[in-house]
Amino acid sequence: MKKLSLAILTLGLSAVVNAAGYGVIDLEKLVESSQYLKQQNASLEASIKPQASKLEQLNKELATLQKQSQTQGANLKQIESQYQAKMTEFTTLQQSVQSRVQTTIQNTNKTFEARVKQAAEQLRQENSLDLVLNKNAALAFDSKYDLTAKMIQKVNAIK
Repeated sequence: MKKLSLAILTLGLSAVVNAAGYGVIDLEKLVESSQYLKQQNASLEASIKPQASKLEQLNKELATLQKQSQTQGANLKQIESQYQAKMTEFTTLQQSVQSRVQTTIQNTNKTFEARVKQAAEQLRQENSLDLVLNKNAALAFDSKYDLTAKMIQKVNAIK
């Protein structure tokens, strides 16, 4: 029995000795500090700004037509026709903007995820680690294993 316990203890210790270690990354902080994500967000906002302005204008025009329809009974058919045309234009433009935003976000996320994985693998290899974990996946860890700052530098350096 003692030999079996000693063998199990030896195997357990050798597994600990052979383990290179781990690192943790604060993904939330990484996202907040990502130059790539900031650039993509600014680019997206700039690209949809004209359509967003047009949507605001159409929304105001729709509100005006709605008020006119309540006060002018004689021109009601004409106002309803204008309202329907503006509403169709508004809906079409809104759907177009939403589609563009969704596509851009999906592509940005895919690229960012690839960058994060590439940087994590580089950190893992450079530090001879077995794993790199999301900080939120660990119940507890020593702060000396936090690689967030290095990860931010690596992700921001990828072009």
